[in-house]
Amino acid sequence: MNNSHNNEFCKKYFMKKVLLAFDGENYSPGVVEFIKQMNMHQRILAIGVFLPAIDYIELLYSYGGVPAGPLYLNEVAPANKVLVQKNMDDFKDQCVKNGIEYRIHVDNTKHVIMQLKEEARFADLLVLSSKSFYQNIGADTQEDYLINISHKSECPVVMLSEEYKEPKSIILAYDGSAQSIFAIKQFSYLFPYYDRLKTLLVFFSKENKEIPDCKEIEELLMCYYKDLVIKKIDITHKKAIEEWVLSYGSPILVAGAFGRSMISEFFKKSFTLDIIRDHKLPVFITHR
Repeated sequence: MNNSHNNEFCKKYFMKKVLLAFDGENYSPGVVEFIKQMNMHQRILAIGVFLPAIDYIELLYSYGGVPAGPLYLNEVAPANKVLVQKNMDDFKDQCVKNGIEYRIHVDNTKHVIMQLKEEARFADLLVLSSKSFYQNIGADTQEDYLINISHKSECPVVMLSEEYKEPKSIILAYDGSAQSIFAIKQFSYLFPYYDRLKTLLVFFSKENKEIPDCKEIEELLMCYYKDLVIKKIDITHKKAIEEWVLSYGSPILVAGAFGRSMISEFFKKSFTLDIIRDHKLPVFITHR
């Protein structure tokens, strides 16, 4: 196969399949901006997954007396079909305008979390807005959705702030667990073009613990990143950590979801979730 054929082969086949989740009426320009920038670095197939404005399946089970966890809505209101169609048209127009190959998936017959789980099984990445995704159902229930999606998704998830800008640095959350290492590797595989960004591997320590397997993790990351710093931070000052992270050069935060160690539990419950809840910066989450 000659070089021109090789190039055509790469253009046609070496792509990333990226899901963009929208809940009917809530359309996120930040999510679309994310795939526009991603497609500039590597070709993607963008799948716009347009979910119902209300999770009617969850409502049916809850009112039918079948235990189904939290009720995923506060009030029943019909979806604005004109607005939903406008959102799909805008997604299509943005993809065409920016040379992004795309598909649109619409299926209102399944529970939202289950549908995204099934879609994510056949994707490289799931992207959604932590602010606009089901924002009409109330903060607590929206948070339930986001936690469930990050836990059940069978591919990595990126949760974005609404005003998305491409990151200028990377913060890799590390606690020595297999979960955190897996997340770091998955991020590196999906975004190899971020190799020259300022990159911080941060270990949140308690009782002055040493960074676990420091030599080994440094060897791994030196294969991926040109500008790498490894740092240990005392986790007893949570607010100071949050402020420090947010001032760290417009970063994207990379974290393993649902690790079982003490550091992971602290990070998940007291830090990562706060960042997601406050829509302050993009967060990449995955689990094994």
